[in-house]
Amino acid sequence: MPIYTDNYPLAGQTILVTRAISSSSQFRKMLEEKGATVFELPALEITPPSSWDDLDGAIAHINNFEWIILTSANGVNYFWQRLEKAGKNQTDLKGIKIAVVGKKTAQVLREYNLQADFIPPDFIADSMAENFPESLGDKRILFPRVETGGREILVQELTQKGALITEVAAYQSGCPKEMDKSILHALEERIIDIITFASSKTVRNFYTMVNTHFPHDTLSLFNHSAIASIGPQTSATCQEILGRVDIEAQEYTLDGLVKAIVEKVKVS
Repeated sequence: MPIYTDNYPLAGQTILVTRAISSSSQFRKMLEEKGATVFELPALEITPPSSWDDLDGAIAHINNFEWIILTSANGVNYFWQRLEKAGKNQTDLKGIKIAVVGKKTAQVLREYNLQADFIPPDFIADSMAENFPESLGDKRILFPRVETGGREILVQELTQKGALITEVAAYQSGCPKEMDKSILHALEERIIDIITFASSKTVRNFYTMVNTHFPHDTLSLFNHSAIASIGPQTSATCQEILGRVDIEAQEYTLDGLVKAIVEKVKVS
């Protein structure tokens, strides 16, 4: 039985975090503060894109744009890195509005002394076009994004509403080639109570990594673990790849995911 206390509601729970190394520490701390034992298996490897040419070219003509869309902390960090390399700063962005997806992305943006002008209410990219604060007709929008494997729905919806989108590769996210064998052991020994996923890519990469080492009946390794998802799109991928999802955040943030896990443990 779970050990539930008000101060440490996740005491007795062993939780696996699958975020990228650069993003996992905050989530780990949030879970540990609730009493959980946390294992980490980074299922995303964030690297520079194959070429900076498109992003650097867009930054060189940054005043051509009316809006910049940033959908992740990685997008913010890499965009700013190239902006500074070009000898530009916040002053060069005056008059350009910035839209971001999620509180975390807005928080990272604030670290560069920039405020988001628009955050979709559902904290997901899919709600951006529907709730955009201005008419999108002929709006010139720069979208620094992951080089491959990103969802295309945002660009499609903005374009349908008349926006002129310039997509540029700002970073790449891939599947790590190595896997900590202790995590595989923990899965085999049924030590992990909950496996968390904060994106569809982490679901796919996690399965690929485990399947490489345990190709026969891979799903049996997860039978003892609850599957926790940050939101509907990640949940859909969990259903597709893992066959189920047991916990879904109502607010599509890390805070929301922690709350959903606590609620699930509380009623177990």
